Amino acid sequence: MSTDSVPRKARLEWWAHMSGHEIVPTSLSTEHADDFHGRAYSVDLAGVRVAEFAVSPMTARRTPAHIRRHDPDCYQLFLVHGSPVRLEQRRNDSYLEAGDIALFDTSHPFATDFLDIGRLTRVTFLFMPRDALPLPRGQVERLLARKLSARTGAGAMLAHYLTGLREHAAGCDPAELSRLGTISLDLAATFLAGRLDADRRLPVESRHRALAARIDAFIDHRLGDPELGPAGIAAHHHISVRTLHVLFQRQPETVSATIRRRRLERCHADLADPRLRDQPIGEIGLRWGFRSAAEFSRAYRAAYGASPRDHRRQALAGAEDGEGRSTRSPGV
Repeated sequence: MSTDSVPRKARLEWWAHMSGHEIVPTSLSTEHADDFHGRAYSVDLAGVRVAEFAVSPMTARRTPAHIRRHDPDCYQLFLVHGSPVRLEQRRNDSYLEAGDIALFDTSHPFATDFLDIGRLTRVTFLFMPRDALPLPRGQVERLLARKLSARTGAGAMLAHYLTGLREHAAGCDPAELSRLGTISLDLAATFLAGRLDADRRLPVESRHRALAARIDAFIDHRLGDPELGPAGIAAHHHISVRTLHVLFQRQPETVSATIRRRRLERCHADLADPRLRDQPIGEIGLRWGFRSAAEFSRAYRAAYGASPRDHRRQALAGAEDGEGRSTRSPGV
């Protein structure tokens, strides 16, 4: 959704109506009414919802009258990407910059200022029903409108996961979307519990799913390391190798098989990339953690039934044919 297709004079009103539906009803004001811009993306994850907004500088205020009109009884966690945001709720007032997270409750009045430093403010929202968050409401209220860093630890993991959902949720079936929503909620609960020193209050299943998500991201970020394996993964996450293998019993493949498959998938994509046509095949395998060109070639053939060289030749030939067809005039 975007204001680009809306007449300039109607954009702020259109955005107020849209955001009132997608977030909660508020009153909006801005000095940029004649040149207001906004973009929004939203995905429903079976009870949990993630949205990304980019807007011109403005102020949003939610009053008791707005709450009486409509209150979804939820927490809204948001991550700031660009220009700073000021948030006020429950006597807390925070100035948030890129990489900060904040939480607010739809049942209390709040004020949000999207501040101007020359570009649109971009934020990612996570909408969570209050009763779905396994933490006492009285404790969670201590975090409302407080500045929470998403630059390290569980915050960085949550931020990385939320920003990647826009790409990864596309094409997912309802069951997959539901799993993505569960992981989002588990990561948010783990992050907030850590700020409250209430980790033990989380259900065991939530802790296990959040740990599995952190391990999943750790593997993705270190696929190029040939030493990546169960022992190193377990040590980094302060668990035993046995515990790691128990976690992966719920997955369709073992830890080592997961690492090997993801390495091969990265190599498979690189071999088909025209921009990498001049890079030696062996170097592609080495970049993604294979110890030698021979090891890579054997693993690739076993997984795909063809050599890396054959796949590259066919993929690049198909790309060239497609480019040729797209540049021909109709009827030629």
